[in-house]
Amino acid sequence: MSIQIETQGRIRIVTIDRLAARNAVDPDTAKALYEAFLAFETDQDVDIAILTGAGNTFCAGFDLKAAAGASGTHWIDAVQIPAGWQDARKSPIPGPMGPSRLMLSKPVIAAIEGYAVAGGMELAAWCDMRVVGEGATFGVFCRRWGVPLIDGGTVRLPKLLGQGRANDLILTGRPVESAEALAIGMADRVVAKGRALGAALDLAQSLGAFPQDCMRADFLSARQTGEALAQALTREWQSYASFLSNGVDGAARFAAGKGRGGDFDDI
Repeated sequence: MSIQIETQGRIRIVTIDRLAARNAVDPDTAKALYEAFLAFETDQDVDIAILTGAGNTFCAGFDLKAAAGASGTHWIDAVQIPAGWQDARKSPIPGPMGPSRLMLSKPVIAAIEGYAVAGGMELAAWCDMRVVGEGATFGVFCRRWGVPLIDGGTVRLPKLLGQGRANDLILTGRPVESAEALAIGMADRVVAKGRALGAALDLAQSLGAFPQDCMRADFLSARQTGEALAQALTREWQSYASFLSNGVDGAARFAAGKGRGGDFDDI
């Protein structure tokens, strides 16, 4: 399995488990994540979810090796937003990273160690809170490969960080480590390295102690409506054309061994 699912009391923990690819999400993993969070949404026995990655890495984005091959390009074609789709809370299809088009009624906390980059940063931004281990790194690393943010990054990052800071990260693709992530609003908590999941569990337990109907009502009221979110994501998806013009070649360079470990010079 490319993900692991565990339930502790009324907390659901979903772990991306593709260590050989730094937990990069391939089409099968995207589908599994989407289904896991749909199941969480409808399960009356759980109140809070945590999304994390195995092996002290959150997620290195969409698997560019898959994107460079037929399975990746076919998957991107399959997840295009259908004309007239207007309900981001009940998305009929997963996004490239899986659950990122869903707007759930219950909170999801990201527990982040290591890299949360490219599509992994989009997954982190999709979550409602982010608990980050020291030394973790965010960044739009896909910038160097000509792969656009097409799974909520251009919609959610400006809301989290403000337009200017989002512009900085989106345009430069530069790495942002945990201390700066806290200062600019990408991280909500920074804890000792290796403690992100434990701290996220403590946070989830504290949220679970509140009256849930009231908390969820305020939680939903504070967010962008499903219709507005769907319209913004639909507009973002127009960047897909740039994947065809630039990103397929960039993904092939990555698959050939270029730019590993966040190296911006070897592309």
